[in-house]
Amino acid sequence: MPSDLVCHSDDSLAYSFVASYAGVVSFLAVANEGSFAKASDRLGIGRSAVSRNVQKLEAQLDARLFLRTTRSTSLTREGELFYKNCQPGVERIVQALEDMRELRNGPPRGHLRIASAPGFGRKVVAPLLAGFNARYPDIALELLLNDRPCDFTADRVDVAFRDGHMEDSEVVAKQLIPMQMIVCASPAYAREHGLPRHVDDLDDHRCINFRAPAGRIAEWEFKVDGLARKRSPAARQTFNDIDLMLQAVLDGQGIAQLPAYLAGDSLKAGRLVTCLAQYAPDDGGHYLCYLSRKHLPARVRVFVDYMTEQTRALDLHCLTTFITNPRAGVQQLVSTD
Repeated sequence: MPSDLVCHSDDSLAYSFVASYAGVVSFLAVANEGSFAKASDRLGIGRSAVSRNVQKLEAQLDARLFLRTTRSTSLTREGELFYKNCQPGVERIVQALEDMRELRNGPPRGHLRIASAPGFGRKVVAPLLAGFNARYPDIALELLLNDRPCDFTADRVDVAFRDGHMEDSEVVAKQLIPMQMIVCASPAYAREHGLPRHVDDLDDHRCINFRAPAGRIAEWEFKVDGLARKRSPAARQTFNDIDLMLQAVLDGQGIAQLPAYLAGDSLKAGRLVTCLAQYAPDDGGHYLCYLSRKHLPARVRVFVDYMTEQTRALDLHCLTTFITNPRAGVQQLVSTD
């Protein structure tokens, strides 16, 4: 087969679309308006351009579509058939445009896909979804829990909850609450083993580590003498699920560095105590992320607003002040409210 025929065959769809699109639009405009002059006004292009577009379409179809006289323009039989066959497509395009306008400006509806790290998703996001559904019953929600950062395009995610500093310039990141990392232990562990008074004391304790999705062990982060400092203490236990880490700490198995939103209730109830608060790292923040501020569907806009309001109302960032029990070296929560 000649190479030019192979090329034409491979690109037949693209060739047909490019060659006929302008012609079809011009044809429909002339058919609807009844004249080439009115069609040119409707399309905002010159009359000669409309005429050329239709002539190219007629040449491609090898059929005459209009009967033209100095006084009138009418469809031929072939033109009537072509117009009839085009109508369903035109109606679907018009409907698609109307649907998009309704999604953007009408009552919020549709499907919303949400991604979150498992710990934050279970503790914060999931409990708020029932209230959102009650307010917006026409929005279907899908929550995906995964420790790896989501790919908005490949995973078809509308909104994602992320922890830590945002470095992706293509993502709009709205901070919900601070992200405080605190070293915790059970009171029973503190009584039996004591607690570290300095980050260098971690090697003397039963540490519990977190294995990140990429396979590496997450480092413990601190700020010592105004400088960021990371430690990788030897662990007695390691988990790739932060809720299992919390349970191990509650069971007295060791100490771990946990996000305040996860440990907060247990600290307030006295089931956990904390230490090394004076070496707490800089706040990384919990963020609600989406791809663009422009053309944001109504379902995304209302979800962002609702989750921002409700998450901040939970007051998960109040764990900022601790007092020290001089006998045990244990730092206990003092509410800042």
